[in-house]
Amino acid sequence: MEKFNYSIAIVDDEKDALYSYSLILKQAGIKDITLIEDSRELPIILKERSFSAVLLDLSMPHISGFEMLKYLTMEYPEIPVIIITAIKEIDTAVECMKIGASDYLTKPIEKSKLISSIKNALEMNRLKEEITGLKYRLIEDTLENENVFSDILTVNQKMRGLFKYVEVISKTDQPVLITGETGTGKELIARAIHRISGKKGDFVAVNVAGLDDTMFSDTLFGHRKGAFTGAITNREGLIAKARGGTLFLDEIGDLNEASQLKLLRVIQERVYYPIGSDISKTMDARIIVATNQDIQEMVMKGKFRKDLFFRLKAHHVHLPPLRERKDDIPLLLDHFINEAASSLGKKPPKYPEELVILLMNYTFPGNIRELKMVVYDAVARCKSSFLSLEVFKDLIDISNTIDKELKSEIVKFYIQMRFPEKLPTIREMEELLVKEALRRAKGNQGIAASMLGITRQALNKRLQKIKIPEKIF
Repeated sequence: MEKFNYSIAIVDDEKDALYSYSLILKQAGIKDITLIEDSRELPIILKERSFSAVLLDLSMPHISGFEMLKYLTMEYPEIPVIIITAIKEIDTAVECMKIGASDYLTKPIEKSKLISSIKNALEMNRLKEEITGLKYRLIEDTLENENVFSDILTVNQKMRGLFKYVEVISKTDQPVLITGETGTGKELIARAIHRISGKKGDFVAVNVAGLDDTMFSDTLFGHRKGAFTGAITNREGLIAKARGGTLFLDEIGDLNEASQLKLLRVIQERVYYPIGSDISKTMDARIIVATNQDIQEMVMKGKFRKDLFFRLKAHHVHLPPLRERKDDIPLLLDHFINEAASSLGKKPPKYPEELVILLMNYTFPGNIRELKMVVYDAVARCKSSFLSLEVFKDLIDISNTIDKELKSEIVKFYIQMRFPEKLPTIREMEELLVKEALRRAKGNQGIAASMLGITRQALNKRLQKIKIPEKIF
């Protein structure tokens, strides 16, 4: 069982049974165990503290297991209760499950069965808490940790919904998979999860792209002196440095098969061995991974382990590209202009309204990182108090920057489009394209021409032949 900070109460009037169950749980990694021989003590203890789960014997003097189960499900429904009894009757088991028990085990209980039952109960309870928390966030439309997301500038509702989900999953110890294109801010989300979690340890980040299996093992697990040529001292790995905190592995899709297997074992067993050592160490760090690749497709093609994928995907955060949150462009533009000007010791320059239109019609394959680079470059080139639209047109090419995936989608659209029996003429189609480009460019002919891949002069010639209604803008 994963060694997390679970607290278990065992209620049984037999001392030998209490000792036996506590020993099994300690061997499984659970240290916080409360032994209760008299069932009357449980309600008193629960007023002072809570438990992750309760193991409850059915046949006890004073307050029976049945009565205590009814009390717990009514007063403490959030605590899973596992019934332990020598009574091997189906009717009794069914009755307990109806009242609210999460499981029913008959004596003598196998070690593996007890551990599996507790693990399942804790997992189900965790899922219930997350669903309840997420529902609350969505209904209330509030964030408890607004300041934690201050580095992620957005007014986009999709992003705000992601923040609510992040708040809910941050309190768990389960792995998190963050996906999204390059430049969408995956590490910022990982850092936000760490900050909300309240973990006392450090946030340790490493890019695993390009690491072979030996380098991966040495980086994460560390090594002992003399483990290999050049190992002149002991070296602590990043798992140890992230003790009590968060270990962030970026570009997880680039891991080779051998490294994938080692990562899977660490997550499952929560132990690892430094290179050259036969003494195991416990991993006490939350794992967050990120990739810009389609990792699900990699699994289907056999390039990424399916079992590791499902382990990492306990929680999944997918960040949308900038082209899907265009309402953030004005906010990001102002921020990067001020940031760039400050770094260059300049007064922030102003910009024409058409600049926002130009940027919102660009696909930004490099996402926010690309927008930042473009703005910084434009501010550095600026020799006056006003940013030139032409500089931005030099830095981005609307007509030639559509990525292959987007181009294929455009082609699919036209293939699937159904024309009337009488085909439109090229002139009619040209007129439709010109009008649509002008509508998107809000009447700016220079931007419209860029979108169509023609010069402004060529567009002017076409406009002389077309009657454009004013309401199109």
